[in-house]
Amino acid sequence: MIDQESRMERAAHPHRHFVGMLLTYGLAGLAAGQDVLTPKIALELKTVRDVAIDPSGERIAYVVSLPRGEDDDPGEAYSEIWITDFEGRSARRYTRTQTRASSPRWSPDGRQIAFLAKRTERSEETQIFALPIAGGEAEMLSEHETSISDFRWSPDGASILFTASDPKSDAEEEDEEAGRDWTVVDQNLKHTRLWILDVAGGESRPAYDGKFSIGGFTWIPGGEALALQASLSPRTDDAMMYSGIYAMPCEGVDPAPVCQTKGKLGSMAASPDGSRLAFLGATSLNDPLSQSLFVVDLPSGVPRNLTPDLEASASDVAWIDENTLLLAVTEGCRSKLVRVDAAGGKPEELASAPVLFSFELHAATGRIAAAASAPGHPSELFVGSVSNGKLRRITHSNPRLDSIRVAKQEVIDWKAADGLHIQGVLTYPVGYESDKTYPLIVNPHGGPEGTSMDGWNTWPQLLAAHGYVVLQPNYRGSGGRGIAFAKGDHNDLGGKEFQDILAGVDRLVQHGIADPKRVGMGGWSYGGYLSALAATHHSERFKAAVMGAGICNWLSFMGTTDIPHEMSLVHWNQWGYDDPAMYWDRSPLSRIDKAKTPTLILHGEKDVRVSPGQAWEMYTALKTKDVPTQLVLYPRSGHGVSERAHRLDLYTRQLEWFDQYLK
Repeated sequence: MIDQESRMERAAHPHRHFVGMLLTYGLAGLAAGQDVLTPKIALELKTVRDVAIDPSGERIAYVVSLPRGEDDDPGEAYSEIWITDFEGRSARRYTRTQTRASSPRWSPDGRQIAFLAKRTERSEETQIFALPIAGGEAEMLSEHETSISDFRWSPDGASILFTASDPKSDAEEEDEEAGRDWTVVDQNLKHTRLWILDVAGGESRPAYDGKFSIGGFTWIPGGEALALQASLSPRTDDAMMYSGIYAMPCEGVDPAPVCQTKGKLGSMAASPDGSRLAFLGATSLNDPLSQSLFVVDLPSGVPRNLTPDLEASASDVAWIDENTLLLAVTEGCRSKLVRVDAAGGKPEELASAPVLFSFELHAATGRIAAAASAPGHPSELFVGSVSNGKLRRITHSNPRLDSIRVAKQEVIDWKAADGLHIQGVLTYPVGYESDKTYPLIVNPHGGPEGTSMDGWNTWPQLLAAHGYVVLQPNYRGSGGRGIAFAKGDHNDLGGKEFQDILAGVDRLVQHGIADPKRVGMGGWSYGGYLSALAATHHSERFKAAVMGAGICNWLSFMGTTDIPHEMSLVHWNQWGYDDPAMYWDRSPLSRIDKAKTPTLILHGEKDVRVSPGQAWEMYTALKTKDVPTQLVLYPRSGHGVSERAHRLDLYTRQLEWFDQYLK
């Protein structure tokens, strides 16, 4: 990350900064005998996630995600649970290979670790298993009718609370067997409910009778009580936009509201004495992210925003003690851990982290465990403490990368047409030479409230290995810069945010890094929308495009997505049907007559976020205009593509497309 002094120097002498970068990377040279990253190598990379510190503060459980083999059945990546000490010297795998184990949770006495897994020889649904730390085979604790999505041990270890969706009713099962299996939309919706599992006996019972759909929950210390995030409807849109915070005894009483909230909600944690609840939330219905830290007195009260002026986006929270909170934030293109006084005041930086995916704090010892990535490697296990404010890496999951020439990357800044400060991550081609210009790929993130981060970025690394410069712009509307910046694209999707991107491209061209005649764009979801805009509204600037799960027609999108409220009320501040002219004007299809850019279209067949109809509309329109195009649909895939063979095709096909039209 570039420090403040460097930012000021660069602002005053931008040309000097870019020349310096050119000289640095031009003189770097390449290590002899090293390989470059390939799609197959990329698919072999492992990642660390889901960290959990044991009650003594001495051991860490974590999940290692690893790819399926070429000969394995289609499916998502495998995942294993490992345990190590804080020095990383005793790392040991505790679950079987070729399974999907996740969500490790230590028992209160530290003798067992429970986790979620689907072991088809025992159950077709995801269940809770417990493994003795001293050794032995994992025991299946639950036998629930539907898959379990989340769980927590009770403080005494006698029970486990878990969430799972409703099963089909007997009548629904009979109708399905009889062929009466039609769907009546918005009827027979399945709630995600809270259940209590008796660990010794194995029986489960509902925690309450009401029709709440539970999104998350945490124990409140000092009593058998819970804080919940719940919505009255299980629809994705309702859960995202209209969930509230509730409290309830462990069982027998329906949840009661804790406080009024607006818009999206994030993680939450109860204070050690059980008197207050900290949570991440939005400041308004149209706030794109749950990026502010609130504290509310329990059992009910008025929430106080502790970070009203934070020019960053909060992502996770924990209590250090009864008066102090530890907050993970995204600031610009990197992560930080900051200390926040529960009474209010300016946050104090504790540690500048790599790109942080999750962390856990052991309050008694002040120890921290985190899953985080850095520019040179995917997510690994890091440890640190509140006292020293540093995080250090203790796992090395991908020794194969030691022989790979990893491309250099850096956070860069530029000014938009209206003077707004914009950032992005720039990745240089492997073997970059300062006296040459290179083809440029713009890789915009999704959301639009996502953030391109200065950590490990697989796809830009693959492009860099193929000789491309890659720009990942954090255009207005992105996270990581506070509420005002995140709202900067409201009522203007595809407008100034795209001009922000073009200004970044122009800057790279001006400084001799990118060839203006060889510029392409490829992204996924909202990044796919921006890529479709590049191929139509701005076709004269882009020689190739890849539209991944993108939007080409805002009007038809609004009628087919599972988040019409979120997309309309958060980003447009109105319903699209109230101003169809604007929705159509910002649709890539509205300028199809200008389209000349060869466009590859990629989409999952089971996508309910962005309907595959968007891909078909774009493909058909480009075909009628004789623009080179190709449509690829991935079976079983939703809004993301996870199967190994599919991802190999995804990487390879995009590289071939860009090579064909940009080289």
